[in-house]
Amino acid sequence: MKRLRIASLGLLPLAASLLAAPAFGHTRHMHPQAPLAPVTMPPRTDAPYNIMVDADPAHALNRFTPDTVFGAGVDGVPFHAVPEIYTHSNVRQMLGSGFGAVSYRLYTELSVQDWHWNPDGAYSEAHNRGYWTSSGKPGKAIVDTFGYRLPRRGYTHDEGNDDDYSRLDDGDPSTFWKSNPYLTKAYTGDADSAHPQWVLYDLGAAKNITAAKIWWGKPYAVDYAVQYWTGGDPIWDAGHGKWVSFPQGVVTGGKGGTVTLPLGNANRKTRFLRIVMTQSSGSCTTPDSSDPRDCAGYAIREAGFGAAEHGHFTDLVEHRPDQKQTVTYSSSVDLWHSEEDRVRDQEQPGLDIVFRSGLARGIPATVPIPMLYSTPANAAAEIRYLEARGYPIARVEMGEEPDGQFVAPEDYAALYAQFADAIHAVDRNLQLGGPVFEDNRQDWKAWPESPHGETSWVKRFVAYLTAHDHLNDLTFFSFEHYPFATCKSDNDEADLLREPGMVSHIVSVWRDDNLPSGLPMFITETNFSQKETDAAQRLTGGLWYAEMMGSLLSAGANGAFFYEYEPIPLSRSWPCSGWGSYGALEGNRDYKAQAPLSQYFAAQMLSQSWAVPGNGTHVLFPASTDGDSAWVIGYPLQRPDGRWSLLLVNRDFKNPHDVTVQFNTTDGAQWFSGDVQETELGPQQYGWQEGGKNSHPHPDRPPSVHHVSGGEGRRYNLPPQSLVVLTGSLSSR
Repeated sequence: MKRLRIASLGLLPLAASLLAAPAFGHTRHMHPQAPLAPVTMPPRTDAPYNIMVDADPAHALNRFTPDTVFGAGVDGVPFHAVPEIYTHSNVRQMLGSGFGAVSYRLYTELSVQDWHWNPDGAYSEAHNRGYWTSSGKPGKAIVDTFGYRLPRRGYTHDEGNDDDYSRLDDGDPSTFWKSNPYLTKAYTGDADSAHPQWVLYDLGAAKNITAAKIWWGKPYAVDYAVQYWTGGDPIWDAGHGKWVSFPQGVVTGGKGGTVTLPLGNANRKTRFLRIVMTQSSGSCTTPDSSDPRDCAGYAIREAGFGAAEHGHFTDLVEHRPDQKQTVTYSSSVDLWHSEEDRVRDQEQPGLDIVFRSGLARGIPATVPIPMLYSTPANAAAEIRYLEARGYPIARVEMGEEPDGQFVAPEDYAALYAQFADAIHAVDRNLQLGGPVFEDNRQDWKAWPESPHGETSWVKRFVAYLTAHDHLNDLTFFSFEHYPFATCKSDNDEADLLREPGMVSHIVSVWRDDNLPSGLPMFITETNFSQKETDAAQRLTGGLWYAEMMGSLLSAGANGAFFYEYEPIPLSRSWPCSGWGSYGALEGNRDYKAQAPLSQYFAAQMLSQSWAVPGNGTHVLFPASTDGDSAWVIGYPLQRPDGRWSLLLVNRDFKNPHDVTVQFNTTDGAQWFSGDVQETELGPQQYGWQEGGKNSHPHPDRPPSVHHVSGGEGRRYNLPPQSLVVLTGSLSSR
């Protein structure tokens, strides 16, 4: 445990409690995996399934172009991996998947880091420190870029590599947490009380708390309150409970310094505590600072909770500079950092190497700007750079995963408005959107602190943009989709049966959250699971991808970006025992593309067999099968070449199934006629052999193609656990 130099700050009671306290580890407060809804397994049957296609143009579900719908995402990788990944050989094999548009993912945003998207740029202060702005002037091609840790951080954990800690309870009086200055009135135009900043302490268990001790930094809070949570879990169940101030926990006219507050008896034990701040002193972090951002917001060096008796404070908070400290969260983080804070074990691919590699195919890409942990000037410079290079941009995602960073909807919206103004000053026509939610099966909730007690995060986000005349700056809605966290293959059939309902449900949830009518919606990051489970490598992964895409488009959404495009080596996925990867291509230890995997072949089938490659308009229609529950599901598509394709998924892993197909058109019933092409991916083409780090696909053949004759009553056979595309022309004879 680090010993503190604390006498000058009046921290001796804290030091005594720290040195006497046992070291213990705090379990990371992980997003609980909600139980999956029960699923009815279809009865086993030898009778054929009758697929009925509603081919009335008035009933079409969606219209799309393959180039923009079947996308894939690139992301941060380990240090020095970028040049090894973006080779001609790798890119050629990646393009063979048939994925079209590219989405650039921003791992730095998950890691509480500022992204220096261009290594050339300037800090706001001398000595390579302050607030960073990358240069928007093109120069030497950018190959790799880096994130920079924020030394005024208030999170014990993060959603990235999770290898930093909070400065709120690191036991070091020379460090401090500070809030984001761009959430103050000078930048938002709102009263500071409209964007209360907070720090949250998770004691790990409910305890009696009657006093708090706060070592304020500068700027300090003039008005603040110490509060406890009445519900179960304010982090992952924010909609059930509220923050209540302790009987003596409200302070007005605070003077900073070190404050011991008797809180009064709340008549309850509490686990979660919050200091919420609504008015700042405006004093500067350093006395000679000329940057107003140094004087905006709030700063806390340390805080403790426990009891104060006879002048002695007993602190129940574990103060230490690692993740065994008491877990803390914060509303925001100051963006200030220095060159010494560069991350050394991970990197982001340079914008130039991504676009110049050919991976984007010349199709306009979805690009991110850093928002939660960067400045509007840095984001605007990125857009200026991309446009100076002539790289086509389809849309700009504003930050990433605010739900995973526990950002209030009004705070995210206030930043969104500022960054939108900065970007549109460069290019008024750019399409902006977000919020890039982590995977959620239900509506994401915020604490009920709005005037009307609304807990829907999206509704409050939309309400803020509307009230501030910025709703027109939201031109698309984006989110992630990782539906399963399974480790066992015996769940695969049930998971495939669940997927259509899950993806259509969440699309409906977002649309019901007061989004503008017709707002485009994209899944900008998706795979079978957030874990690197080998389910994605098994045939299950390919069937899931096809079913997810069919269901998403049937729900009226506008496309999805598979995660991730790069060839990634296998790794063990805790707590699963198998070895897996996110990639559609297996990579070796040097990131050289090896064997294509099931999702690679599924992407080929959707983009090159189900659809016609390119930018032609395709029309998706509804289809039904016999009864309420069936092993087979189908997605019929009218193609621009005049033919029809039917994507079929047999989710029965043990039995083949026959299907008949009828198209109910405005001219009457029709069927596939003449030559019908069958493209098939099943156990005869692909399998996954488990062998730890030596796991590999076998067989590993591309989808088979053969031809049959169509006609009324024609039976088409689907092998067990298979993906089949039927393509042909229609006739009433």
